[in-house]
Formats: sequence, C-alpha cells, structure tokens
Amino acid sequence: MHQQGVGPREEVTIGVVGADEMVQRIMTVAREEGSPSWRLLPAVYDNEVDASTQAAKIVSKVDVCLFAGPFPYDVATSRGDLPVPATYVPVGGSSLYATLLRGSMEGRFDPLRVSVDSVSPVDVETAYREIGLDPSGVHVAEYLHPESASGFLDFHRDLYERGVTSGAVTTVPTVAAGLVEAGVPSLKMAPGRVTLRHALHTAALMGSGARLEESRIVTMIVQIPSEVAQHASPSNYWYQDLKLSLHRELLHDARPMDAAVLPRDERSYLIVTTMGSLNVATDDLTIAPFLGRAAALGVRLEVGIGLGRSAREAEHNARAAVDKAAATDGGTAFLVGPGDTVLQLPADRREAATAVHPAKDSKAVDILARLASKLDEEQNTDRVVDAEKVADLLGVTLRTARRTLHTLVEEGLAWPMPPARSSKVGRPPRPYQLLVEKIPR
Repeated sequence: MHQQGVGPREEVTIGVVGADEMVQRIMTVAREEGSPSWRLLPAVYDNEVDASTQAAKIVSKVDVCLFAGPFPYDVATSRGDLPVPATYVPVGGSSLYATLLRGSMEGRFDPLRVSVDSVSPVDVETAYREIGLDPSGVHVAEYLHPESASGFLDFHRDLYERGVTSGAVTTVPTVAAGLVEAGVPSLKMAPGRVTLRHALHTAALMGSGARLEESRIVTMIVQIPSEVAQHASPSNYWYQDLKLSLHRELLHDARPMDAAVLPRDERSYLIVTTMGSLNVATDDLTIAPFLGRAAALGVRLEVGIGLGRSAREAEHNARAAVDKAAATDGGTAFLVGPGDTVLQLPADRREAATAVHPAKDSKAVDILARLASKLDEEQNTDRVVDAEKVADLLGVTLRTARRTLHTLVEEGLAWPMPPARSSKVGRPPRPYQLLVEKIPR
C-alpha cells in the first residue's frame, strides 16, 4: 500500500566501486536497509588506481556510482568522462574515534604518538581536543588529490622508523597492506554504518533521475555561529539542548523536502535533497529554508546551499555558501552553484517576526550587560546563573530575579539548562546560560 500522494519509487541501480572488504560492507548495510528501490552492482579492484577501469565495466548498467572513498572517486572522475553521477563514502568523523579507541585497547599503538592519513589536520585536532587528548604528537598527511595519496606509505613508514611515532592509521587498503609488510603497527580506518547508510541514501538520491534538472543534487549546511559554539563544552547542557532543539526544527522542515538531515560537526548539520524539492520549499528560491522556524530558538543561524553535478561539488559549494552567510548579520541564506553562481535568499519576514538580535536599547540587553559585568568582576567565565545568583547580583527579590530570567529567555539572551541533581529536599534551582555574545559591541 502506498501513502496517499506518494507514488512508488523507481528502482535505482547503484554501482559500488571499491576494495573487496569495503564493497562487502556497503552491500551488507544496503541489505540491512532493505530498500526495495535499490539494486547494487559491485565493481571490485585490487588497487585504487584501477577504480576507473572497474567503474567503466559497470557504468552502462548503473544510474549512479558510489566509490569507497575520495581517492578512487578522483581517480575515476578526473578525466570528466563518467556518464553517470557519482559520489563517495567520506573519511574521518566517528570512524577516527573508533580507530583510536581500538588501537589503544588492543595495544596496537599509542594514540598520542601516531601518524594519520587522508583526514585534515583540523579534523584530527578537533577529535583529539574533544576527547581530552593532546594532538601535538600526531602527524597528519591530508588527502588532497590522487598524487598526495601515493606518498602515504612512505610518510607512515619514515616516521615509524625514525621512532617519531608508535604506529599508523590509514584509510587506503593498499597503504594498509604496505604497512603490514613493512612491520609498522597500524589500523585501517573504516567508515561506520551510519556513514555508509548516508552515502547509500545520497547515491540513491543522485541516481533517481539525476539527468533531470529538478533532480540535481543539493547539499545544505546549517550551522550555529562560532561565537555561540565557542562557549560550548561537555558540561554546557544549554548548548546540547540547543542542538537537540535545532535538530528537531530541521527535521520538521526537511520532511516535506524528503531530505536527509545528519550532524556534520559540533555546530552544524548537513541536509541533502534535490533541486526540485528545494524549489518547492523555497518558493522557487525566493525564501531561505530553515531560517523562519529556527529563529524562535533565539540564535542567528548560518545557512549555505550548494548545487553541483556531484556530491563533492555540491558540498564544496555549500561550504562556500555558509562562509558567505557567516560573514553577514544573519537573516539570509546563500546559494552557490556551478560556474560561480551566487544567490542570496532572504528569510520569510512573516515567520522571522521574533527577532534574533534584540534592539540595542532593549531593557533586557541592558540587564544582560549588567549581569555580565558583575560576573566578570567575580571572574566567573561560565556565565551560568540561577535566580538566587541573579537576585544577589542585581539586588532584587527572588521573585523579580525569576521574572528577569524568563524575560532573558524570551528575548533569546539566555538558555535554560537542566537542573543539577541534588540530595536536598525540594525542587533544585534551574541554571541558565547567559548568551553574552548577544550584547551589541
């Protein structure tokens, strides 16, 4: 039985190109998904340089190609003659955490003295900082193009033989085999099931009529401004609550677009859909998506939309677009497409009536500034207060302090946090995170 208004999905044939182990993992995840509209056709190579040859054997039988990583993807698409759309399984992310944990638990290497290839130095440093480890002893060789990957084996082996590192982490199967042969303790970083599912959904989206203009792939990045995220830490429950609320709002707006919403990093989300769905959601690109409902969260969101003939091009353009949005005062989204096409989309003013930035002469802003000043005098950098603390700082009654905090929340100048657990009888006081970055400079 089909849902009303939703026709049956056409079958999409996905060509899976990669080393045997990766292809089998992708096929297993696809079987677990159980999508009746997917048909997978494998193309296995022994060496990444053969990706183009293996893809050519199946390209006439598939609607889209899914490559095991950016390296084989670039090898196969570098000449620009692949007749079907293509995408690849991304590297890094949660798989880096899992590999480091496995290496440590198995005693394979010391995570503080290791070499890593393919992922960017920024991603590695972020991962280490998030788990409380010092990344200064980690050496990184970022993947930039197929030629850069040819030096991965020598990079790892040289560092290990000089005693600089205790082992290596690689994403390239041939490099992993070379490290074993050279006697270098190593692990191959493999993407997790969530990453593989996302890659399969993206490939299916691209393959289902990608030759039609309305089915061109669209990637969007929605991120929380850096000035808000910089106050975040594992103990900042207000920030975790903010992210959960934002995720719910994004899912609400993405559902009519039949779009996938996935966390991208600690302050942003990745949304993948088609041009046809985006046109409907934005009233033919006249209104920015997501900004209207999310404005009620009291945070100025940055939205970038990228169009492209491939997943890589669309995501590259989305990053460029969200950088443009971050450089503005908010209230608009930017779209970047092929050929340096740039379009600015305004928010729906009717839905954005709740201003993200309060007026500069607002009484609530003045109160926030007074609280921030007094907390600075106490060298309280957490900016977390409760009603009792506000009453003490402002010299008002507890009742007035509670009303003040409610006003700050309504104005988007504070964020309520979960009450701390307490052994005392009675309701524990609710803490609030003051968003001092909202004070006009």
